[in-house]
Amino acid sequence: MSETTGDFDMELPNLGDDRPGLEELDDDLDVEEVDEDGDDDYDDYPDDATDDDIDLVLALYREDGQPVVLALDAELANDFDSLIDQLRRIPGDGGALGMVSLATEVFVLVRVRGKHVQVLLSDVGAADDWPIARDLVDYLGIDTDEDDDDAYPVGDLEILVDSGLHDYELEAIASNYDEDSVTLLEQIAERVKFGREFSRAVAALD
Repeated sequence: MSETTGDFDMELPNLGDDRPGLEELDDDLDVEEVDEDGDDDYDDYPDDATDDDIDLVLALYREDGQPVVLALDAELANDFDSLIDQLRRIPGDGGALGMVSLATEVFVLVRVRGKHVQVLLSDVGAADDWPIARDLVDYLGIDTDEDDDDAYPVGDLEILVDSGLHDYELEAIASNYDEDSVTLLEQIAERVKFGREFSRAVAALD
């Protein structure tokens, strides 16, 4: 007979509880908890922006040093992930900057350089109204339920510092809620030396 040293330790498999009706009871409890706590994110997810809501979806980039402004599919205004993917496909010298304006009230900036993504939303409250804004604040990890009713920009205010637009200047533009968002994007385009190309692209959309 051989001797053993130490404790003999073995975990028995968890066979669950096979008493009838428990699985159905668990399912019912799960449904009730979701309903009572309001954890179903789809209940308050905003509807897609319509064609009338979407002012513009543009990509700004430089090709051989020359500024280019390209109109993108308007439906990208409802799809944050697809917008990033589209910007990543643009062979710009230093990546591409996406601009989205909705209802002349709010704008989104998305800058993509390889795997590096920077974003800015002009008004955090827009997350309640537009899918791209909701996805953006989720991307930033912002809990809008804890925010007050004040309007303010969220994201990376240094998104265009290397193009000559400082964070405090971009914040001043983004938080100018008396001006329409297309005009604000035009101001940004001018500051980063895309003004003429931006104006032409916007005129072509009319």
